Amino acid sequence: MPPDSLPALQQRLQHMFSDPSLLQRAVTHRSFSADHNERLEFLGDSVLNLAVSSLLFKRMQGLPEGELSRVRALLVRQESLHGIAVRLQLPQVLRLGEGESRSGGKMRPSILADALEAVIGAVYLDAGYEQAQALVHRLFEGVELSPRLQEAAKDAKTALQEWLQGRKMSLPQYRVVQTTGVAHKQVFHVACEVPALQLAERGSGASRRAAEQAAAAAMLAQLKAKHA
Repeated sequence: MPPDSLPALQQRLQHMFSDPSLLQRAVTHRSFSADHNERLEFLGDSVLNLAVSSLLFKRMQGLPEGELSRVRALLVRQESLHGIAVRLQLPQVLRLGEGESRSGGKMRPSILADALEAVIGAVYLDAGYEQAQALVHRLFEGVELSPRLQEAAKDAKTALQEWLQGRKMSLPQYRVVQTTGVAHKQVFHVACEVPALQLAERGSGASRRAAEQAAAAAMLAQLKAKHA
């Protein structure tokens, strides 16, 4: 990592660290050093959720709790954080072990999302919650909080259920068809079936819930394509 990388990152964050070692730890993956960013990520995840909650509470007044929760989940999911991390140029400053770096770790969404949360946690430790919240609000200031975002925030299972109910069809059925991988890193494979239409789709994920969502998304895509 070039010696000027961290000062440049601080400028992009609009936060100058009193303790720059916090920022260095935030961009250090466990494959690089024992002094890595996982504890900061744990802290930053909570700060991020609270800061995004306060942002939505102010900017989406009148929205019920359930909708607020869904919009928040959309904003703090891995894909969203990955995009923000790329805009902050985090891949250029990440410290990864040689093997992880060779395998494309600097652009891996999970690693970048975790690093962004760690950076938020580092700002919290360095300057307190108000500064961390201000950072989060800056990171999301370009996001249009509109009814379209509310619609996108609906999870696939909810959207599929509403699509079927709107056409007076029975609810979809989910079943686990296979589980692969070692005990601590299992992958679930789930089938989503709509008996009334004699349709089935499959999805996979690191949990049964994630696999069900993937299968529901595949089913919804198929239904929308057929009934466009």
